[in-house]
Amino acid sequence: MSDQGITSKKTTKLLIPHPHADNCSIVGMLEQLAPDEPTQGRRIALVLHGSLGHKDYLFQKRLALRLPLDSFRFDFRGNFETPGRLRLAGFEDDIIDIHAVVQYLTHEYGYVIDLIVGHSRGSVAGMIWLCRYPKEETGSVRGYVNVSGRYRMHKMHDQMNKPENKEQLERQGYYEVKAIVARQPVGMRVTVQDHHEFASIDTSVLWDRFPATVDVLTMHGLKDAVVPPYDGFIYAKILGARSPGTHNLSIVEEADHNFTGRADEVVATVLDWLDMLEHKTLRTGIWHTGLRHDIDQLSQKASL
Repeated sequence: MSDQGITSKKTTKLLIPHPHADNCSIVGMLEQLAPDEPTQGRRIALVLHGSLGHKDYLFQKRLALRLPLDSFRFDFRGNFETPGRLRLAGFEDDIIDIHAVVQYLTHEYGYVIDLIVGHSRGSVAGMIWLCRYPKEETGSVRGYVNVSGRYRMHKMHDQMNKPENKEQLERQGYYEVKAIVARQPVGMRVTVQDHHEFASIDTSVLWDRFPATVDVLTMHGLKDAVVPPYDGFIYAKILGARSPGTHNLSIVEEADHNFTGRADEVVATVLDWLDMLEHKTLRTGIWHTGLRHDIDQLSQKASL
């Protein structure tokens, strides 16, 4: 694993006026390795958070500070500092937010979008953005990191059948999801219609439209109780069939959906993978982090 420490970067808070939402600015953090040098033509990474998250939770900030290129992480509409309505099925808004950010960074700064790292809902939105927008706007992306991404959107219906959620739906027409976001309590009302909209998101576009040249790393924990780990294998099937783009699947035995307590492991894995991307040494298959050590240990025990 990489032993890179946190780099010295300049952090600038940006408020990006939203071109499709009145009185709304997308709030995010721009990390720059060389703030005094021109940004025209410089490569940048986008770091995308998941549902009921924000730009600095889980591994996002740690990764942004250690990436060997500039980065921008932001709050989607309705999350933390960016105004809007918090919704379970706000994927279309998320995709539009990503595009608004890309247009701002490329037009105002001259940045070139090189890498996208997404967690959960943010990862799905980022992949659909890559599939939906023309190559003139997405063609610069070389790498994509998909952490805990959902493929089978209809599986979200399972949440409605949980006894506590089902009782609330029958009694009041919605159930409430509560979380702590940036140390503040947040609640989100979820209706049956929200579930239908969520399930209608068409991830099958990845089979034909995901760029063939983009290298992908998928990370998924076997203890993920939110998105079934099997979805990670589906992504491996879809994205591993492309050429010349590669796909690496990293299955982490003890990790949950948020990789709780494993932020540094996520960061180290991404940095190792990115180093191989830079040196053009990636090959499609199972990611090796920790696996080789485990196999060696088992082989030694077997020979005793």
